[in-house]
Amino acid sequence: MNSRRLSSIDGFLAQVDLALKTITSENPVHNRPSPAKNTSEEALTSEEKRQSAALMRVNHTGEVCAQALYQGQALTAKLTTVRHEMEHAASEEVDHLAWCRERVVQLGEQPSTLNPLWYVMSFGLGAITGLVSDKLSLGFVAATEHQVCEHLSIHLQKLPSNDIKSRIIVERMLEDEARHAESALKAGGVAFPSPAKSLMTTASKAMTKISYFI
Repeated sequence: MNSRRLSSIDGFLAQVDLALKTITSENPVHNRPSPAKNTSEEALTSEEKRQSAALMRVNHTGEVCAQALYQGQALTAKLTTVRHEMEHAASEEVDHLAWCRERVVQLGEQPSTLNPLWYVMSFGLGAITGLVSDKLSLGFVAATEHQVCEHLSIHLQKLPSNDIKSRIIVERMLEDEARHAESALKAGGVAFPSPAKSLMTTASKAMTKISYFI
């Protein structure tokens, strides 16, 4: 078996390992501790806990999708600089993944059972856009991150005012996601037209509604 064949197999196994860690890990490895780590827990009613847990579950699913998107794009990116850009963004998204999962569990709930499905769909989209062109791939990242920012802003309005821990996490995520969108455009990403953004919004809303309950 030649070295090229071994390299292909290694790459495939690495992707499988990343996918399993993203979907199943109860303690994702992350570089930054939760920004809410040292914040005291305020008393929440059962309804407030349910609301916060549902919103943070949606955020966790969004991070699963982000991991899959970046991993798919990094796999098919043509330029090394673009691949590194995707891998760097993915490493920061791992932090978000860990923070959201931890918060969901703290609130007495579990992540969405449909995360494997969302992962596969997002990985496929990322790989396809990467195959088409790096500019399209980066543009897709920017458009996705802008949508994520919109969702997070809405969640800040919907989270109970006394759930300080969840609010701190979402605020930090919002800062990171906005920076990822800006970086993708600066790296050469194309701005998506309104019809494409509308289609993405429709798909995103469907995923959000389902993940809120399941």
